[in-house]
Amino acid sequence: MNRASRDGRRAVLDSVRAALGGGKRTPAESIPREYRRQRPVDSPPELFRERVADYRAEVRAADSAGVPETVLRILEHAAAGRVVLPEGLPATWVEPLVERYETFDDRPPLPTTTLEGVDAVVTTCTVAIASTGTIVLDHGPGQGRRALTLLPDTHVCLVPSSRIVDDVPAALAALDPGRPMTFVSGPSATSDIELERVEGVHGPRNLHVVIVDDA
Repeated sequence: MNRASRDGRRAVLDSVRAALGGGKRTPAESIPREYRRQRPVDSPPELFRERVADYRAEVRAADSAGVPETVLRILEHAAAGRVVLPEGLPATWVEPLVERYETFDDRPPLPTTTLEGVDAVVTTCTVAIASTGTIVLDHGPGQGRRALTLLPDTHVCLVPSSRIVDDVPAALAALDPGRPMTFVSGPSATSDIELERVEGVHGPRNLHVVIVDDA
């Protein structure tokens, strides 16, 4: 190390020592932390619907009894023939779909070659974020493992309105950090160097969100 380098290093260290005040630091417990951790919104379901639509996802609303008919219309429009229905979805939602389509419940786990031939998957979610239009899956009951929501071309997500929270901090507070999580904001999309948008590269090209009024 030459003299110029040593002098520069000394100058930097002297500045750091001066900034630290001789090594005395404010205890962490004395730092004020009264800042707001969440940003409540007037109507989380309505804001969520607007934000999801901004991502080019299709959004619908239904009560619990109307879920099967709504999903049937979506699958018919998507020309789906083979559908994955993960274990844990309510039987009243599943039975009409089983009657109409060739369905799979991923027991035992479906091989990748079978999943690649599936047209759609229907899941619920753990929580949804109004301010960002994001759905979060922790792959518990009714959600299936991650591969089920990545390989089929169409993902239909049933979002109970009671699971829609205001913002990201509220969502994180409702999640178990020990579980695998998938955050979904709209259909899978990317852009190349020419900024040409391409959908379906990393997951489903089509995302349909059904907000289920479970109040």
